[in-house]
Amino acid sequence: MNDHHAFPFLREILLFLILAGILIPTLQRLRINQVLGFLAVGALLGPFGLGSLAPATPWLSFLTFPAGPGISMLAEIGVLFLMFMIGLELSAARLWAMRRWVFGAGSAQVAASASLIGAALYIYGLAGQAAVILGLVLSLSSTAVVMQLLNGQQSTGTPLGQAAFAVLMLQDLAVVPILILIGALAKGAGGSDASGDHVAMLAAITLAKAAGAIAIIYLVGGRVVHPLFRAFARQRQPDVFMALVLLATFGIAALSAAAGLSMALGALIAGLLLAETEFKHEVELMVEPFKGLLMGLFFMTVGMTIDTRQILDAPLWLATFVLGLVLVKGVVIALLFRIGGLPWGRAVEGGLLLGQGGEFAFIVIGYAASSGVLDPALGARVMLAVGLSLFITPLMARLGTAIGERMETRADQLAAQHDHAALEGARGQVVIAGFGRVGQQLGKLLTAQNIAFVAFETDARLVAQLRAEGWPVWFGNAARPELLRRVHAGEAPAIVLTMDQPLAALQAVHGIRREFPHVALFARSRDEKHARDLRQAGASVVVPETLEASLQLSSFVLEAMGLEARTVDAIVERERALFAAGLLAPKPTPGPL
Repeated sequence: MNDHHAFPFLREILLFLILAGILIPTLQRLRINQVLGFLAVGALLGPFGLGSLAPATPWLSFLTFPAGPGISMLAEIGVLFLMFMIGLELSAARLWAMRRWVFGAGSAQVAASASLIGAALYIYGLAGQAAVILGLVLSLSSTAVVMQLLNGQQSTGTPLGQAAFAVLMLQDLAVVPILILIGALAKGAGGSDASGDHVAMLAAITLAKAAGAIAIIYLVGGRVVHPLFRAFARQRQPDVFMALVLLATFGIAALSAAAGLSMALGALIAGLLLAETEFKHEVELMVEPFKGLLMGLFFMTVGMTIDTRQILDAPLWLATFVLGLVLVKGVVIALLFRIGGLPWGRAVEGGLLLGQGGEFAFIVIGYAASSGVLDPALGARVMLAVGLSLFITPLMARLGTAIGERMETRADQLAAQHDHAALEGARGQVVIAGFGRVGQQLGKLLTAQNIAFVAFETDARLVAQLRAEGWPVWFGNAARPELLRRVHAGEAPAIVLTMDQPLAALQAVHGIRREFPHVALFARSRDEKHARDLRQAGASVVVPETLEASLQLSSFVLEAMGLEARTVDAIVERERALFAAGLLAPKPTPGPL
């Protein structure tokens, strides 16, 4: 094909699509983290891998990515859509619901990690400006890798999963001021450390201008994007809707670039704008088929920028850097998680899970190097170290899980020795698993009827508070058989599961039924699907929150409409019976069309 008439970068695009079509299902089948798979393939086939041999071996040019504008174009597209998808997940409602962890633990983690890492690099000999930038960048962890690991372990709904997700949300938000700061430093003193007061003043002015530009883009964009989507969504044409999503992403990215900010920041703002509209879920469904592909595009292009040959040049430096990064961040995060109420075992597990560098390091360091704020050779070496930290993350996660389980088992054993006499007296009592608002209400009713019970709760702070008030509550996870054996749960008149996390409740039902197949097991569920899962797992009775709330509300409305209380009670009981029968009914299977 004549290059003059060829589609621009056609070979690179075709090679990426071929690799993505092979890699995505292969990695899923082998249960290998997709992010790491794309990083490895990018490094292998990139200009610093087999691509460097292409000039001497012409046939390799069809299987590799040489350095050039094609790679830069793919990288830019990957960055924009990564930032857009992250912005789409950062809705204000979600941030506010987890504000304690997001703005408390998340802010403390970034500040503490950045300070310690920056100070260590400054002592090592880096200039103050470079140490500050790298400290901030390396304080961030990898949202993509960590969330894939948590999803694979089905741990996103656990207290550790929620805490980790909250910290990652704050880290994603922290990219905005970091990008603005680098832009400000690039304008001050040509990126040098001379006349530090002048640079600091210029940085403050630029940050203020950037904040104003972001506010204007956000406000104006909100007044344009929302009505635009509302007007064209009436036509219910998927192609029009997809065109609007692309227009919002690239249009706001272009506005951001025109205001002197990065296009990546504009793509993040586009995601944030759409996250606040009623079209958020429709956009997510529209983007979902492309999500893995776009993520793969970003991480493969990141892998192409990693020069693995530097491992041979400075193996000791890289090993020390990676281990030091994991150690500093791991300790900071573990301490914050422990202060936040997680037990030591899970806090250490969280520290190891979030101890790596993040994907934003490749964006920010590349931006800093191209702006003259950071030495390109140093930036390349740090990006290699971040890439290596990503590769060891699955191993660190498994190590963290093993340490967490061992520490939790040890804590249970110590508690058993200390509380043996008290728990021995719990033989034949009702066991309540989860002592939050629902568990406490149940405890009050049982106490009023002089019915003895023992409760377990995984929130250490709540346990300490309730024990000080005289409640018979102990720290522990009721899904652990050894804990239930200590209170002779097989002899309990009933075990009641009231925990908030759906996955934890389902795991507890499975564990209890294996150990105590005949005990009466009552469970609280979130909705009908969760109720069906719990019932099929072996729960004797399941009470869905949504069902009971709707039935009580309906009974008040029916009585207000003039129906007798006896008739209303009969209607409500009939609805409960129909729901209970539906839990045991097999799921309908679609018939032939």
